[in-house]
Amino acid sequence: MSLAHDFLFPAHVRSGVYLVGCGPGDVGLLTIRALQIISAADHLIYDYLVNPEILSFAKPNAHIIYAGKQSSRHTLTQDQIHNLLLQAYCPGRIVARLKGGDPFLFGRGAEEAEVLTNANIPFEIIPGVTSAIGVPAYAGIPVTHREYASSVTILTGHEDPTKPEPTIQWDALAALHGTKVILMGVEHLRAITAALTKNGADPKTPIALIRWGTLPRQQTLTGTLENITDLAEAVGFKPPAVCVIGPVVHLRAKMNWYENKPLFGKRIVVTRTRAQASALSAQLRSLGAQILEIPTIRTEPSELSSAQKSQIHKLSDHYDWLVFTSPNAVVYFFQHFFQQHSDIRALGSLSIAVVGPGTAEALKTYHLSPSLMPSQYTTESLARALINSLPSKAKILVPRSNLATETLAKLLREAAFSVEEWQVYYTRPETQIPEWVIKDYESHGADCITFTSSSTVQHWFKLKLKAPPDSRPLLASIGPITSATLYEFGCKPDIEASPHTIPALVEAIVAILSRHSKVNLG
Repeated sequence: MSLAHDFLFPAHVRSGVYLVGCGPGDVGLLTIRALQIISAADHLIYDYLVNPEILSFAKPNAHIIYAGKQSSRHTLTQDQIHNLLLQAYCPGRIVARLKGGDPFLFGRGAEEAEVLTNANIPFEIIPGVTSAIGVPAYAGIPVTHREYASSVTILTGHEDPTKPEPTIQWDALAALHGTKVILMGVEHLRAITAALTKNGADPKTPIALIRWGTLPRQQTLTGTLENITDLAEAVGFKPPAVCVIGPVVHLRAKMNWYENKPLFGKRIVVTRTRAQASALSAQLRSLGAQILEIPTIRTEPSELSSAQKSQIHKLSDHYDWLVFTSPNAVVYFFQHFFQQHSDIRALGSLSIAVVGPGTAEALKTYHLSPSLMPSQYTTESLARALINSLPSKAKILVPRSNLATETLAKLLREAAFSVEEWQVYYTRPETQIPEWVIKDYESHGADCITFTSSSTVQHWFKLKLKAPPDSRPLLASIGPITSATLYEFGCKPDIEASPHTIPALVEAIVAILSRHSKVNLG
């Protein structure tokens, strides 16, 4: 187990209420402590600006409540949220109150902490990356710079500066030479810019508006105090957004790293099982894509027969080769194996063959390397490689799922090999897909849907999800067998990986999708 995993889990999380800052949006900006709390919580109460992907870290039986507030549209009032916190907690229970950014920066976290204090309920504050700094950074704008700004002022734009007695001193603010960061200010943008210029700020001062910052749908609009409102109204720029005012905005031209990622702004569906999705999702996300994990299948172990359980005690007495055609076959075979053995050396003299690098990688988990892997990562190529390499009448064991094809065993038997297939796991349709994910897909569609096996294709079409009419996602297949299944459903794959690996699939997606236009307003 890695040191990082040991540091994360097991984590000591006491009973109480935790006011958790979840950062500005990017799941990768969660703190370690935030992740520990979210994973242990019995109740999670989350806000509008909390990325719903974060909820995937919750334990399966956690009670999740949405308490989002958008300007004049409040799911719950603040008093109702206070009451909810009081009702959710009882001794022995862990309650996570999830808030966007940092809970103590315009997040009303202090008010919630006061309520808990008055009720003698134990609580902790988990600071988060504030959007006031994290969002400008993702837009390529440092809030301080030795040549441009030695100070930064953070203020709320939710207070209307035209009211009779504003608490913000606009004359003092206009006189400051540092960076000004305004949160929740888009709805009052015209009044804010007018108040600053009226009190002496240079109308030519650069300004940036950053919407949905740190997420792949991030949009950035730049201008000056005198024209930004007209520009924002012309493109229909809406909240939530962070406003950055000052000369540091000029640095965006040099430092715009995030919006220049090759898959920035692209929405990609990953249909692999939950256990396998993270590897593909992480690679695509690192390239700027927004990921929708819609696992169409799940896997679970199957029961071995009494004869198979007997043979697994001394496999090398019965077989010469173990042949794996998927990473899942490796994982589930060794689950059965280690129910009978405590030492990998019990495999004896067995040789091992795999269909490709992904399966070989799964084998490495057990400190094993394959003796044979074909140059082309297909079942047919694996069969040919075995036929050309093995002595006649070799005895072969193929662990597989209930949905695996008969191709490999058929070809080997035709070549006079003795072949036995063990069903070591089931592939089932996934039924526990978060409702918010389905709504997100059906509301916004996707640019690409990835398929890494025939079963992911079959069960995707069984879901019968309907994207918006203007969404025509590309279909990306990991290889010819998966592509053939797409054709069976009347669909031509737009992308096919070569070689048939996850890294090659990612490269192929980048090659196609990076040609398409990106979201960038200025």
